[in-house]
This record gives sequence, structure tokens and C-alpha cells, in this order.
Amino acid sequence: QVQVVESGGGLVQAGASLRLSCAASGRTFSSYFMGWFRQAPGKEREFVAAINWSNTVYADSLKGRFTISRDNAKNTLSLQMNNLKPEDTAVYYCATQTYYRDSYYDGGSYDFWGQGTQVTVSS
Repeated sequence: QVQVVESGGGLVQAGASLRLSCAASGRTFSSYFMGWFRQAPGKEREFVAAINWSNTVYADSLKGRFTISRDNAKNTLSLQMNNLKPEDTAVYYCATQTYYRDSYYDGGSYDFWGQGTQVTVSS
């Protein structure tokens, strides 16, 4: 069993930065993807970014503003979000695989999820 806990959300103004953190307990491997997803009110959950030992991938619309990083020794995942926009407002979820699947963009390929952290960007 893996427990995943996010932190770092909050209320910021447009143009500001936030850093989300995620801690995963239990056994994870660098070859497996860990990722961030988000869900805005009234919308479906969407892929944000994912990382494993050889790949770092982003949703096309977020490239250049968001940066994902991972500390395999500490089983932690981070998401640095810069130049935030009101449309980035959402609950952000951290997720981890427990075996490798290459469909990193599909939430169904992740086995454990955090409870989510709210990010609100005011205009």
C-alpha cells in the first residue's frame, strides 16, 4: 500500500508562483511514473505532468510555465508553477504507479492518489 499526500496549494493572484509537493510512503521505483493531474469545477480531470527516471512530460498547454521534479531517495514529487493564470484554478492531485505503464497521460494508469490540494488563482 502506498499513501500519497499533497501540500502547497493556496490562493494567489495571477502572475504569481506556487510550488506543490507530494510525499509518497511505501515502495516506489524511479522507473514508474509519478504525475500531477488537476480538476477544475465542472470539468474532467486532466493530465498536467509526469516523470520517471528517463522521461519528463507535460501537457502541451503548460510547457514553459510548470516544472515537475522528483527526489527518488525521498519519494517526493514537486510541481513548480509559474506565471499562474485564473484558468489554472483547480484541485491538483498527485498520483503514482506501482508498476510501469507508458500511458502516463491517463489517470487510469496510476494506482494511488492523494486527496488533492486546492489552487485558486484570482485575476
